[in-house]
Amino acid sequence: MAAHDRQMSRQDRRRNSSPSPPIYAALDLGTNNCRLLIARPSREGFRVIDSFSRIVRLGEGLSDTGDLDEDAMARTLDALKVCAEKMARRGVTVTRSVATEACRRARNGAEFLDRVRAETGIRFEIIDSDEEARLALVGCSSLLHDSHPHALVIDIGGGSTELIWLTVSDTGAPAMQDFVSLPFGVVGFAERFGGGRVSADEYDTMVSHVVDGLVPFEDRHRISIHVESGQVQMLGTSGTVTTLAGILFDLRRYNRRRVDGSYLDFDDIFGVSRRLAAMSCAERATHPCIGAERADLVVAGAAILEGICRLWPVGRLRVADRGLREGILMGLVATTRSAEH
Repeated sequence: MAAHDRQMSRQDRRRNSSPSPPIYAALDLGTNNCRLLIARPSREGFRVIDSFSRIVRLGEGLSDTGDLDEDAMARTLDALKVCAEKMARRGVTVTRSVATEACRRARNGAEFLDRVRAETGIRFEIIDSDEEARLALVGCSSLLHDSHPHALVIDIGGGSTELIWLTVSDTGAPAMQDFVSLPFGVVGFAERFGGGRVSADEYDTMVSHVVDGLVPFEDRHRISIHVESGQVQMLGTSGTVTTLAGILFDLRRYNRRRVDGSYLDFDDIFGVSRRLAAMSCAERATHPCIGAERADLVVAGAAILEGICRLWPVGRLRVADRGLREGILMGLVATTRSAEH
């Protein structure tokens, strides 16, 4: 055998014996949504190759009963079976699946996740609000700018709302100073205040409820002082802010590239929120960025966001169509690369 052929043979053996690159999956089971990202490693970190998102309303009725509802669990199991099929088809090798507020609060939350494991093979961990906030921050922090030394990061969920107070270095690196997890989100607010046409007084009541819930956090950090001096940026990572962005940009269908990293002025947020509140569910459902599944929830999310913006009038909000799942993926990539070295 010629030397060149022997060299090629050795190269082929090394290539064939080298392990295949990992396939990552991040699965987030919240109060309202079930979301999955599947990704391959890339030079930048990871590249998404498949995704899945479905509104399951796992936390529907939880505030009244303290338990997950049978119909809600059945809907969620159906969605998770789709996730399991996707992960199997894509050959996922490294995964992390997390459950948040609904399973944290429900008396039967752990029991339900045992059932999920038995029927789908997916093993969930119930993460606390600290870890939820940390993962959301990791996933979206690249959108923070070093022009402002402080930042507020907002994550409006189905069952809770997380708000993170940060300092930002000259390099744009964030350092979490504190966070608060408010015990309400779009599902709970919609059930409490109604998801149909909302009067101006009812809407103001929702906004005031949010402001009242944030006052202790404001008292602790005096964030308003930094806002008044123009030192604070605001970043929102949730379906509420991405939906409002899609509406304000008059998108005929949702476009992540158009929304992620964009900016919304507070006056525009307030205006579109009030218009949505005055509509019926049927009217909201006709908008391609809302649809029937979100029509009764979008006003609740808008009121939560407006309460935050009213208390801290930064003036504009940057939109992040990234967050907890991306934070999970970044953690999986980092762990894998550390193990390789």
